[in-house]
Amino acid sequence: MRRTYFEQQRLGKEGDVTLSKELFCRLIRNTMTNMVSIARASSDDYKYPTKHEVIAMAKRLVEYYPMIKDKSTGSRHEWDTVAKKLLKRLSNIRSPMKAKQPPFKRARQDKEPSAAVASDYDADSSASTVILSSPSSSSTPRQENDSIDEASDGPDNSLDSQKTQARHYRTLQEMYKAKKPNKAAVTHLLDLEFQSRRSFIDSNVLKEQDKPTNILQAYPCFKELDHAMDELRRIIEPNNSKYISEVKDRWETFYSKVQFYGVMKKVMKPPRTLNGVEHAIAVFTALPLLFPSGSAAPKKQVPISEALFHVLTPSEDPDTYIHRRAFSSPVLLVGEENCMVVVGTTPVLTFDKDLLYEGPLYLLAYYYAFHLTYPKCLATLLSVLQTQVLRDVIHEQDETPSYKKAIHEWRMFVD
Repeated sequence: MRRTYFEQQRLGKEGDVTLSKELFCRLIRNTMTNMVSIARASSDDYKYPTKHEVIAMAKRLVEYYPMIKDKSTGSRHEWDTVAKKLLKRLSNIRSPMKAKQPPFKRARQDKEPSAAVASDYDADSSASTVILSSPSSSSTPRQENDSIDEASDGPDNSLDSQKTQARHYRTLQEMYKAKKPNKAAVTHLLDLEFQSRRSFIDSNVLKEQDKPTNILQAYPCFKELDHAMDELRRIIEPNNSKYISEVKDRWETFYSKVQFYGVMKKVMKPPRTLNGVEHAIAVFTALPLLFPSGSAAPKKQVPISEALFHVLTPSEDPDTYIHRRAFSSPVLLVGEENCMVVVGTTPVLTFDKDLLYEGPLYLLAYYYAFHLTYPKCLATLLSVLQTQVLRDVIHEQDETPSYKKAIHEWRMFVD
């Protein structure tokens, strides 16, 4: 969205770029959630961000997202609307203050008012009707929700839910102090703690290059393939328990068809070997050529397929290659005995070479689990896999001409 804004700004059309109501509400909600979490973490007291801190954050948001500036003539500052929304959100999540003394209860009057009291009021006067609010409504202040809460997820955003998910996270950390944590129990806790985990991973607090290390420190369970694939399911189809098996079935279909597609496009030769590893390497080499992005690798002498996989030579040290490679995106390393998934400079997962043909699925799982951006040179290929294999929609701005052309040609071949 920022890129679109600045592109239009160069054309003098920045006024046409606006942030949708849903994204704006999500921005306000996530920002305030992070501010409250930081305030709690920095002190033992049960504290909230101050008004000064909220206003400072509103100014920073407007600087980073210029399209949310307050353009109304009645506002003194361009960040007034954002500050009001943040303060409103803070009031909605703030715990109600309890009275130091029990509320005063009126004695119930069953008798009719005396004639002396009744004579003080005119029978035709509207003032003779006295409306008394119930003790329950007066003891707890009612807080009205604005459009931000209409876009929220209901009780999951409440303070109690945050406390519960924090307890789940602590339990998860305790489980991983054991040598062999119970996988089913870990999966259950990851289901319960999903919302707060995604808020942490998807936030702008973590830099792209630091995400793998920080996320794995917080969630060592993602070093296991099953948990990474489960996270993919939670993000795309959380209610479909058979989603991963369906994805693998679709991948096998895609994998078999793309070989004939590569032969037709003359970027692959008909397979002459039954060696699954060599065959998978040939397919992986052809994939970026079959679904090109129109963007070269960072170093021209490096083939684009290096962003997807790399075959280690017998004399090549994996650690040396990891720290010298031209890409920071997730990659498959193929060794003599096994294969490895590396994200940035962090080795994440080791798996058997017989499963190499499923390697692109593992990469996609970590792209989703770690909320990483596709590299430009693989954007079309990964977007095709996202829509055709994962069956997940892509954002409208990601439907580039390269993607549209590639997906059109693929569908023409398949159909």
